[in-house]
Amino acid sequence: MEENKIRGVISAINGPVIKGKNMTTFKMREMVTVGEKRLIGEVIVLEGDVGTIQVYEETEGLKTGEEITPTGRPLSLKLGPGMLKNMFDGIQRPLEKIQEISPIFIPEGIGLLSIDEQKLWPAKITVKTGDVLLAGSIFGTVEETEVIQNRLLVPPNISGTVIEVVPDGDYTIEDVLIKIQDGKNEIHELKMAHEWPVRTPRPNAYRRETLVPLITGQRVIDIFFPIAKGGTAAIPGGFGTGKTMTQHQLAKWSDADIIVYIGCGERGNEMTEVIEDFPKLIDPRSGKSIMERTVLIANTSNMPVAAREASIYTGVTIAEYYRDMGYAVAMMADSTSRWAEALREISGRLEEMPAEEGYPAYLPSRIAEFYERAGSIETLGGNDGSITIIGAVSPAGGDFSEPVTENTKRFVNVFLALDKSLAYARHYPAINWLESYSGYIKILSDWYEDNVAEDCIDLRNKMLELLYEENKLQEMVMLVGEDVLPDDQRWVLEIAKIIKVGYLQQNAYNKEDTYVPLDKQYAMLKAIEYLYEKGREGLRLGIPTSQLKDIDIFNQFIKMKYTIPNDDLSGIDRLKDEIDAHFEVLFKKYEN
Repeated sequence: MEENKIRGVISAINGPVIKGKNMTTFKMREMVTVGEKRLIGEVIVLEGDVGTIQVYEETEGLKTGEEITPTGRPLSLKLGPGMLKNMFDGIQRPLEKIQEISPIFIPEGIGLLSIDEQKLWPAKITVKTGDVLLAGSIFGTVEETEVIQNRLLVPPNISGTVIEVVPDGDYTIEDVLIKIQDGKNEIHELKMAHEWPVRTPRPNAYRRETLVPLITGQRVIDIFFPIAKGGTAAIPGGFGTGKTMTQHQLAKWSDADIIVYIGCGERGNEMTEVIEDFPKLIDPRSGKSIMERTVLIANTSNMPVAAREASIYTGVTIAEYYRDMGYAVAMMADSTSRWAEALREISGRLEEMPAEEGYPAYLPSRIAEFYERAGSIETLGGNDGSITIIGAVSPAGGDFSEPVTENTKRFVNVFLALDKSLAYARHYPAINWLESYSGYIKILSDWYEDNVAEDCIDLRNKMLELLYEENKLQEMVMLVGEDVLPDDQRWVLEIAKIIKVGYLQQNAYNKEDTYVPLDKQYAMLKAIEYLYEKGREGLRLGIPTSQLKDIDIFNQFIKMKYTIPNDDLSGIDRLKDEIDAHFEVLFKKYEN
């Protein structure tokens, strides 16, 4: 820190919001240190000599008259090897390192700790003297974990000719690995790590259309409401509907290369469960711990509210860094409602004019800016990368008409509405098939036709129509009872029950059902359609629903998710044989 920098002076303290005088030389969004404890903050308002700062640490004990020191740079992250397998707070300070300093609480004024600067990494340099490197190019590799290779990137704002290269070997993230000279004859020293401001999206060559689904192993998502790789999704739901559990399943089983999981304002016990469970989970692709490709960011509800606001940007900046290496990244934000509440609290302390329900008027634009950082792109270095953002929303009382849910719905393409009545009936994932939708069905249809089955999307649409029809019939059943319905409508009710209980309901604690490959998902739904069509043949012959329904066959359909192994689908063919045998007897009886 330069001693000759002009410092501000604290004039007022309002929780995490600090006002200071003598701040004419400060810049908007500049990172500063506040008071004798050197708390980390960010300039958010400048009015002449007076500046307003939001502080990312507890301000208890801070006094007016203490100094505010500029750093000359915006709030930035140090991006490099050492982030995977790590757990950070909302401003990228490693929690394990903080625990060594203070085992119980996060102390104030510990500074902007980051990834380990002492650890040696085996670097392999892939360029030589005289090579021309463009912004975003890869100049070397480091085996960051057993399953992920960190591809060392030229920062997006630097390019030039290589003039010096170190030999392959073990280096820290602060060691200079190569030097390049740009067109202005300026020399830039490139290390394993570089810094990037969290509120500035990292640039890319261009955005691609999202034509491949993110495979999650969850039937209700993969077949009924698919998420595109590089797309956006929201999971809204009231308390107890399973938002966190659904996101855990997506984090565990999605086919993304990298997982960035943000616990934004969630209860401490939920984040403790994540921190304890994730290292024990075995990644089905590698056989190693899932933490080998995961970054956890924990900003619980008892941590400083301003850091909660920053945690979302911290997570998406880390995601963009791995995307720029050419990886597919899935980012889980749990929950964006707590982030919006942090915006509301800070806005209130700034005495800004409130909009609906007290949220700031700029809430929609902030939500849009966040989800806009998702996408499937060509990187500056010429690789394909993507970020899929899946945000949980926690509307108070499960009211989807509140501002955060309504505005999120405007900017995401998949809406997985969690239903309280389904959750209370122990139907998980409690995704309501009537309120949910996916805007990616059309653009992903070619992929499903080529990689699953030609009729996959048509089959999905047909089954959804049955569920919609069943919903209308249930209103009649509540008024007059099921017995008065004609047989064809009663058959729809029976098949819809199989779809709901045997297909859409999925058990996260069953080893066969926690993750289901796409071929089994399709085969299960095709078998249900086969039963439905056989029943319709019987109805045309005048066979009543009571005889069409074989209790044993129906029970097998409901249990096939458990009884038929994921790697051996011959049981579904045997089930079809039983259907044929059952209906052959009935058809002969009624044809005669």
